[in-house]
Amino acid sequence: MKNLAWLAPGLLLVAIFVYYPIVSNFVMSTYDWGAFHSPKFVGLGNYSRAFHDPVFLRALLNNVAFAAVSLLVQVFGALALAACLETFVGRRLSGVLRILYFVPATVSITVGGILFTFMLDPNIGVFNSFLDVIGLGDLQRAWLGDGNTAMGSIIAMSQWMNFGYTTMLFVVAMQKVPRELYEAVEIEGAGPVRAFFTITLPLVRQMTTLMMIVTISGAFLVFNEVQVMTGGGPNNTTQVLGTWLYYNAFTADRMGYAATIATIIFIITFGAGLFQILRANKKKVELV
Repeated sequence: MKNLAWLAPGLLLVAIFVYYPIVSNFVMSTYDWGAFHSPKFVGLGNYSRAFHDPVFLRALLNNVAFAAVSLLVQVFGALALAACLETFVGRRLSGVLRILYFVPATVSITVGGILFTFMLDPNIGVFNSFLDVIGLGDLQRAWLGDGNTAMGSIIAMSQWMNFGYTTMLFVVAMQKVPRELYEAVEIEGAGPVRAFFTITLPLVRQMTTLMMIVTISGAFLVFNEVQVMTGGGPNNTTQVLGTWLYYNAFTADRMGYAATIATIIFIITFGAGLFQILRANKKKVELV
């Protein structure tokens, strides 16, 4: 009882500021309401409406694509690059490389979005000029104004901002692996690839799991990049769940529907995180 008394203030704060908003949001999602009309209970009607809404489905698909590319680039790509840096480059250049890779992470998402908007501008952007210089002028286009390339351009900008940061986290995790383990497998005749799969990968599994959870959650919570670069256009082709939620809540005055989208985002991110944690605990490896 004494320990519970010490924990009570913290548990109370968590209940008020974390769990109460989640439950309250779910309750709101069962109502059709807005700032200018009274709430009307609709049960799960908003959820049915969401999965018959073509813009919502397009936004969900964009978030899934965002998560898939981010996993490949920011987790597995960054893990491979970190292993190459540790194996072939060594630690003498680690300080310089950390600075070079970490620079994009110091730029705010809003500034990064505006920067890429200028770079991809069809008239003054350097990207189209570069294509012209290398003889690929036929590929020039309004990258953010074309529904076929706008979402890919936004995803590419996000990878540029986060790739170096996750690489540095993997480098730090790898530097905690005892060198004696690598020396042991080297004596047995193992090359860098075998050392990576038998030593590095199992011992950085916790960091990999953490980065997968953070990356997937971030992909489904993305908002600023899209809002700054396209605002969800052209013709809703770059809508994601966050921007579609914002539009319904603060432009279309559909608060209940916006609360439904928020609940769906929570279920997806919570489910993905829980799955990764349970999967990682089954394969947990510890140094003894």
